Amino acid sequence: MGYDNREMQQPRARDVVETTPLWKQYRAEFPVTERFTYLNHAAVAPLPRRTANAIREFAEDACVNGSARYMEWMATCDAARNAAARLVNASAGEIAFIKNTSEGIATVALGFPWKAGDKIVAFEQEFPANYYIWKKLEQWKGVHVEWLSCFDPLEKIERAARGARLLAISFVQYLSGYRADLAAIGEICRREGVFFFVDAIQGLGAFPFDVRAMNIQGFAADGHKWMLGPEGQGLLYVQQDWQDRIEPVEFGWTTVAGFADYFSRDMTPRHDAGRYECGTLNTTGLHGLRTSLEFILEVGVERIAPAVRALGDQLAEGAAKLGYEVCGPGRTASTGAGIVSIRHPQMDARAVHARLRDGGVQAAPRQDWVRLSPHFYISPDDIDRTLALLPRV
Repeated sequence: MGYDNREMQQPRARDVVETTPLWKQYRAEFPVTERFTYLNHAAVAPLPRRTANAIREFAEDACVNGSARYMEWMATCDAARNAAARLVNASAGEIAFIKNTSEGIATVALGFPWKAGDKIVAFEQEFPANYYIWKKLEQWKGVHVEWLSCFDPLEKIERAARGARLLAISFVQYLSGYRADLAAIGEICRREGVFFFVDAIQGLGAFPFDVRAMNIQGFAADGHKWMLGPEGQGLLYVQQDWQDRIEPVEFGWTTVAGFADYFSRDMTPRHDAGRYECGTLNTTGLHGLRTSLEFILEVGVERIAPAVRALGDQLAEGAAKLGYEVCGPGRTASTGAGIVSIRHPQMDARAVHARLRDGGVQAAPRQDWVRLSPHFYISPDDIDRTLALLPRV
């Protein structure tokens, strides 16, 4: 009796992977799942196992060998810069390393070529890092800030952008989880000749982010949220043709083009975004961030995004059915992200948060809301368990 070998073939490994839920493929990278249902990536994400190992190995190297392998450390920093550039479709020369998002925003805000009377467009619901600095510029530089709501229609944003020098908005709002239409806003800025700056921390690593397609001239993001990296190591992007116009506000030995020549006194800045790095790099943090960025690239943001959005939808819909209010104007496929903030009209948010914490769910109290933020390795069952823990009236 003959057989059709095509029908008897086992599935290829890639076919098995592609039909397996993302969380099952990568759950083992996150030992935190053995103790917690971790829904707090909008605050500080747990390190993947491979990232923790990379940091440990670097620490052991520095302990045993001192700086004998320093050139290898620098190669790792270069690899981190290249991985970041791939993630956002930039060139490596447009990426600078920073301590945190606030430092990156301030670098652009203070180095920008302002003239008294210039207009900035900013948004009222922003995290303080993308709010305070624009308020201070009104005092320091004599500029004017027009404040909008991040929920305003594009037509209103377009009207405000006319005559503005810079528009600054978050990719994803820290409380409501509202994801801005960066491509549409970037097109408005392109037409109006406005510098488009994005606080990317709450979306970068979870949703597609393309500086070319979105016409973004600058962004900042720390690595410890959706990029799954260590705290204190972030990214600043400044488009190449803006680097000679945005002055470094911290001027150190590595700001200059000839920084390897300690006897030189030539203060010509570097010809790339490295001009915004004023001294020794955080080699420990960059060993971790490099590994996390390469992990995100391996998984693929195009696969991560629908998984994160689906988990957020599950949370929002489930909480609403239990009588909880969901922060924001309502999730859609284009505006929903990984952040869902909830509250109940008859319960203290702190009590709700405590109930979740006691049940092993890591979340965050924010104002009078409980903020939940799952990443791609969280399972739908984790969300169901979280919803089952929510107090009912």
